[in-house]
Amino acid sequence: MELRAKISANLRAVKEKSPLIHHITNYVTVNDCANIVLAIGGSPVMADDLEEVAEMVGFASALVLNIGTLNSRTIESMLVAGLKAKELGVPIILDPVGVGATKLRTNTSERLIREVKPDVIRGNMSEIKVLAGLDVAIKGVDSLADEQDSSIVAKKLASELNCVIGITGKTDVVSDGLQVCLLDNGHRILSDVTGTGCMTTSLVGTFCGVTNDYYAAVVAGIISMGLAGEIAQASLHHGEGIGTFRARLLDSIYNLTPEILAQEGKIRYE
Repeated sequence: MELRAKISANLRAVKEKSPLIHHITNYVTVNDCANIVLAIGGSPVMADDLEEVAEMVGFASALVLNIGTLNSRTIESMLVAGLKAKELGVPIILDPVGVGATKLRTNTSERLIREVKPDVIRGNMSEIKVLAGLDVAIKGVDSLADEQDSSIVAKKLASELNCVIGITGKTDVVSDGLQVCLLDNGHRILSDVTGTGCMTTSLVGTFCGVTNDYYAAVVAGIISMGLAGEIAQASLHHGEGIGTFRARLLDSIYNLTPEILAQEGKIRYE
């Protein structure tokens, strides 16, 4: 099946099956992540206590691990949940927020990759370059890296880690180590709203919950956010800003259809 047909079918499956997406995520964007999963048609659950994460992941269609506000308790929960998910065949999506900014984030990301072996890693260019062992300037959780050679970096890292890599930025890149595609949807205003990267990872997780083709799932998740950003920005009137945009972003995700996703997604192949 051609990629556009796959991402269209994936959205239809999300709306039919409403997959349960287990998050161990950060407290800055947890509400946004829950709402974006609901808006696309999934069912979110945010559970990070060590006493319940293994049991909860047993009910889940996908597990999203987001290191945005790490602490020792959630690190342990991520490892326990991740190992249980791997045992059960539940897809694991890692968002290495701010990796490289501190030793805690870098060491935790490396440990999760080594022990849990995520099926998907979605990050910005700086985060992915850090994981690839490249030198890059870090400023908090924001990317300062240029996007030169992004396709090469994504393909090489995906091959080395045997997973799908999704890099979001001005042009998004997705690779499974064999295939590479570039995605050109989106709008600059998305970067003015906290949590759009985390929400993109949650969308990716939702699509991973309905298919074994994680490459197509990552493309579907990233295009959904890009398209919704375009639609929400175009709806703004004079005097309206990022508060209105944020609300309309959710509306735009809620109103996406399989046909819009297939027809309006801007996909280039390399």
